[in-house]
Amino acid sequence: MPTTSLPLRIGRLLLPLLLVLAAGAACAHGVAEDDKAYFEQTSGAHILPFIYLGAKHMVTGYDHLLFLFGVIFFLYRLKDVGAYVTLFALGHSITLLSGVLSETRVNPYIIDAIIGFSVVYKALDNMGALRRVLGFQPNTKAAVLVFGLFHGFGLATKLQELALSKDGLVPNILSFNVGVEIGQMLALSAILIAMGYWRRSATFGRQAFNANVVLMIAGFVLMGYQLTGFAVA
Repeated sequence: MPTTSLPLRIGRLLLPLLLVLAAGAACAHGVAEDDKAYFEQTSGAHILPFIYLGAKHMVTGYDHLLFLFGVIFFLYRLKDVGAYVTLFALGHSITLLSGVLSETRVNPYIIDAIIGFSVVYKALDNMGALRRVLGFQPNTKAAVLVFGLFHGFGLATKLQELALSKDGLVPNILSFNVGVEIGQMLALSAILIAMGYWRRSATFGRQAFNANVVLMIAGFVLMGYQLTGFAVA
């Protein structure tokens, strides 16, 4: 069996899925219609439901997962995984909470295009392209923190579009953020388990580059969709 068969299978599954999402007008950080209704009809503090909604968003947030997949791709020690994930969670939490509570407005298409670029950036970093082009290795931890800020703002722009009740807003958004972090840990656990099996295979070294090419293309798909939406808005 050719060594590129796994990345090709990933590509055949991943890219059509992203294109279908784009064609269906689903955008990064989108909130499901039934969840939107709950957000807008809820008044007062509802801790557990908002934790659930936050976890659900992260587990189904393909843009988050693509970026985190790239971040942990070559991280083998749990200590390193924890450090990078903590930086991403810190950045995500800061802008999610501050964006919603301060009602800071930013064009969602631009933010989501930057989120797509974060996937491209990490794929290029994993392929060693940044070091070759720039002549030095950019600070990876700083990049993860900065992109975490954009990922959080991306979700904040979607929540700002909803008619959220001021009654219980602070505890509900805090609970939602806690749920996001729980969902992130659940998703990462599944990714790490799958990566563990893959890394033990004899073909991982040869397939790694192709897998990051697929990741880069997925990021460009996300960027293209958001920039197209910005242009026609």
